[in-house]
Amino acid sequence: MNPKKIISLFIIILFSSTAFSQDKFTLSGTIMDANTNETLIGVNIVIPELKIGVTTNEYGFYSITLPQGTHVLQISSLGYQTIQESINLTQNNKKNFSLSSNETALKEVLITGSSSKTDIKRPEMSVNKLSISTIKKMPVVLGEVDVIKSLLLLPGVTNAGEGASGFNVRGGGADQNLILLDEATIFNSSHVFGFFSVFNPDAIKDLKLYKGGIPARYGGRASSVLDIYQKDGSSKGFHVNGGIGLISSRILAEGPLVKDKGSFLIGGRSSYAHLFLKLSEKQKDNAAYFYDLNTKLSYKLNPNNNLYLSGYFGRDVFALNKSFTNIYGNSTLNLRWNHLFSDKLFSNLSLIYSDYYYGLDLDFVGFKWDSGIKNYNIKYDFKNYISDKFKLNYGVNGIYYKFNPGTIKPTDDNSGINFDQLDKKYAFEPALYINADHDLSDKIAISYGIRYSLFYRLGQSTVNIYENNSPVTFNSDLKIYEKATPIGTEFYKKNKTIQSYDNFEPRFSLSYQLSENQSIKTSYNRMVQYLQLISNTSSPTPLDIWTPSDNFIKPQIADQVALGYFRNFKDGDYSLEVETYYKKVKNRLDYIDGANLIANRAIEQVILNGQLRSYGLELMFKKNEGKLNGWISYTLSKSEQQTPGRTNLESGINNGAWYSSAYDKLHNIAITAAYNLNEKWSFGGNFAMQSGQPVTYPDGRYEYLGITVPSYGLRNENRLPTYHHLDLSATLTPKKNLGRNWKGEWVFSVYNVYNRKNAASINFRQNADTGNNEAVKTSIFGIVPAVSYNFKF
Repeated sequence: MNPKKIISLFIIILFSSTAFSQDKFTLSGTIMDANTNETLIGVNIVIPELKIGVTTNEYGFYSITLPQGTHVLQISSLGYQTIQESINLTQNNKKNFSLSSNETALKEVLITGSSSKTDIKRPEMSVNKLSISTIKKMPVVLGEVDVIKSLLLLPGVTNAGEGASGFNVRGGGADQNLILLDEATIFNSSHVFGFFSVFNPDAIKDLKLYKGGIPARYGGRASSVLDIYQKDGSSKGFHVNGGIGLISSRILAEGPLVKDKGSFLIGGRSSYAHLFLKLSEKQKDNAAYFYDLNTKLSYKLNPNNNLYLSGYFGRDVFALNKSFTNIYGNSTLNLRWNHLFSDKLFSNLSLIYSDYYYGLDLDFVGFKWDSGIKNYNIKYDFKNYISDKFKLNYGVNGIYYKFNPGTIKPTDDNSGINFDQLDKKYAFEPALYINADHDLSDKIAISYGIRYSLFYRLGQSTVNIYENNSPVTFNSDLKIYEKATPIGTEFYKKNKTIQSYDNFEPRFSLSYQLSENQSIKTSYNRMVQYLQLISNTSSPTPLDIWTPSDNFIKPQIADQVALGYFRNFKDGDYSLEVETYYKKVKNRLDYIDGANLIANRAIEQVILNGQLRSYGLELMFKKNEGKLNGWISYTLSKSEQQTPGRTNLESGINNGAWYSSAYDKLHNIAITAAYNLNEKWSFGGNFAMQSGQPVTYPDGRYEYLGITVPSYGLRNENRLPTYHHLDLSATLTPKKNLGRNWKGEWVFSVYNVYNRKNAASINFRQNADTGNNEAVKTSIFGIVPAVSYNFKF
């Protein structure tokens, strides 16, 4: 479809109204938390006798068109009491609802009306949603509640092991995940090289992980989308909550700016384990800590307009004897305007800034290294509730990127080191999309749409020119790839296009309801990723560099299909989800042997465009209600990469054969459970086990100048030992909390209960006595007990 036709279609939709029979009217409004006026995402509004319903959007808004007459609405959300209300609809009507949380409204341990049962009818699949209350019950290392670690208990999600940053979804790389915090991109989701995530759980309202069937409004990554929204803050009263742990503490305050109209939220978190180093004379000049800050302002101008200003700032700091200092972290800012054009047309305009910074100060060699990536994003989204059976989402956005691959500055004028700047890079990524949710019948619901994305690699830059446009050559005698020598350069002025791409990204999903309690679903989506992370490690590091697609580095194009069976048992007390998927990614970066990636001015000389494929079977069985709840998940999957020769004369990487990617985990099982014994005690437990990480071990050795040198075989044909651990926690809620404003709880946890020494890596070295090569296993954690105190008032 021509882009001009798509734009014309948007304009027609935006400025036209659809006529329906006069005996139908629209009920719309906002659903909020009764205690704080916090808007609630994903609340179900169902009219049982009509077998129709709708859910609130990211700002708590809903709209549904119903026949004239009296209807009973059933309103439910995870963690809140279900309410029913009768509405006599004789004209278009706006009505807001407030839900009371189970925590404050119920004293019984056995909670009802909090069902997280599987949605059978909606075509949405390959999506996992976790409540913050669920995440906080999970035992984690050092007692620190962690959003990213909780995702690893879901089917299809793994990581590279303990102390590894990022996460892998359905065999994809960590760089293929789009991570959003209040719509702003987070480029590094970890503190302390993967031990903790950057997300303060006290500040989070909602999170969703899309593993497939990804809606058309999302783009820019090839594997998954993690969409996280911060709380708005209470506009009813002032509240404070936080926690004190062994290595870090957190505090969050929220309250009204103008009662029932405006609110603020500010939260801070910091580790302090490094302070204990000051007690030692040998360690007093060393430091290792992180801190972050979450902020948000919300204001209701009138019933049709709301403003939001939210931000995040986080830093990690490492210092060693005043000679080595490493600082890195994210900064984001988002100004949003919600506008209601009518009771059927909701809009959101966002101005977003995101920055990832990496700094390295090496006093002992006399220079400072800075690198990072910034983006400026403007997006305008619309949701059009045309009828109870047909809804449209559409919008546009444009992102401008600034890449700094590296700046070297001398720290001392006498160091002899000169100022050096690797060429900064610039890019612009505009896109527009349209997506429809359509109930074709009582049994069939579909969601379909398309995203049209463009990408412009821009100057100011100097680009190398190579013979045959090939920056990598193949040495047919040695059977290896080598760097090509440029035959010239070309300078592109500021904002001049160096290379451009455009792609259509279709999306489709379908649900067929077999009965009231079971359905089958299928989906297809294409995702295009124009940014590439230059890293040849299995887990991203803060030093890894992001770079745009250009005339040598092509955008990754991912196609994924999925088929699933979904069923609820005993009125939603139990749920079963079974999915199978196949994903193929074109232009996945691969690296020639011996590639040097740090401070490389010509990165195109050490990379090749390969392909990735992954496929698997996912099962998840959930117990949703009662004193004991939780889930069991299992994934059987395969993830492989291939970089064949570009001509018949080239052997390709790994002789052109498919080989296990760094994210390949054949088996992955996770069990999580929470048990409420009584009002005072509750318990939690996690068990995780997954196949070992693919690695390449030496398969022989040879002597060179009296030194024993190991030789290596095919890539990733070996594995680390199987990874597994068991974690337990107990939460004590004192009875004196009842009737008091101050409420507290003690959380006792043990990570890795049976002291499993999981291998973070296995290295090989030459034994000084025997001269033989030997394997040395590195483990990070044994058994780790922890205690923390959480409070709120």
